[in-house]
Amino acid sequence: MNKKEILRSLKFALFSVSAGIIQMGSFALLNELAGLEYWLSYLIALVLSVLWNFTFNRKFTFKSTENVGRAMLLVALYYCAFTPLSTWLEHYLAGTLVWNEYLVTFLNMVLNMVTEFLFQRFVVYRNSLDTNESAKK
Repeated sequence: MNKKEILRSLKFALFSVSAGIIQMGSFALLNELAGLEYWLSYLIALVLSVLWNFTFNRKFTFKSTENVGRAMLLVALYYCAFTPLSTWLEHYLAGTLVWNEYLVTFLNMVLNMVTEFLFQRFVVYRNSLDTNESAKK
């Protein structure tokens, strides 16, 4: 792995941490204060973090000029698979096995970060890495 890809991975991880803070914060507000059902709190928090993460990683991590609509559609397809699987995992571990809800959410966030980086790097932005103006400087 070259220096550029290590830096790209670190940037993605840092933006993912910031998205994770948004996800955990919004999850706590929705689950604890608003009293929404657990799965709905998780789902809304996930959507908020995805929008944040997509926006910043497209511009600063992958530095891509890829068509926003196309890139967002591909990420949405990723989440069409990840969301039901992670929601089921959340329900199973936290509901059926009675694991701590926050631990389960954290585990899903780590799984999401790793798989989403690979998907975005090798599928979404495969042919448009480092094509925006800031990459050319």
